[in-house]
Amino acid sequence: MFMKEALAKFILKKVKASDEELALILSYFKPLAVKKKEILLREGGLANKMFFIVKGCLRIYFVKDVGTEVTRRIIFENDASASMVSFITQKPSNEYIEAVMNSELLYMDRKDFYYLVDTVPAWEKFYRFQLEYAYVVNTNRLMSFITNDATERYLSLLKENPEIVKRLSNRLVANYLNITQEGLSRLKSKL
Repeated sequence: MFMKEALAKFILKKVKASDEELALILSYFKPLAVKKKEILLREGGLANKMFFIVKGCLRIYFVKDVGTEVTRRIIFENDASASMVSFITQKPSNEYIEAVMNSELLYMDRKDFYYLVDTVPAWEKFYRFQLEYAYVVNTNRLMSFITNDATERYLSLLKENPEIVKRLSNRLVANYLNITQEGLSRLKSKL
């Protein structure tokens, strides 16, 4: 029950929902325990699940032609995500979703997700909120890569999401910032 309580708090922080609406929404989520490095979605697969992280961390990334991984998003506890382009379009994903550590998740199937969007006003509002939030986060991240150097991106990460630096390996932090591990080490020693 603790898992769904965390999810209920997450939803209610963003939208108002009646007890009946909330109970219905929560009833569609199922628990899933995953091990570190377990892949939940592979490139070429269809994103058919929305994940809520109760404990642990997920990483959404893609692989460039040269085989280099590029981390697009890192999601810790009390947040939700999917490979949204594939989830929305139902075209094969260009991304992977991987558990960065042993994690406890709740997930909802896509068909149930959109059924609730169509039938539960609070869930439709929640979805709109999540889409708007994702748009802002992705746009800010893109602008950061275009306008900021590595030091500015690292300082911004420390300010806005220090948990990434505290909880993840230097390899993943560097990957998320799109710099080398050596570059990250130099940044850390300089600051």
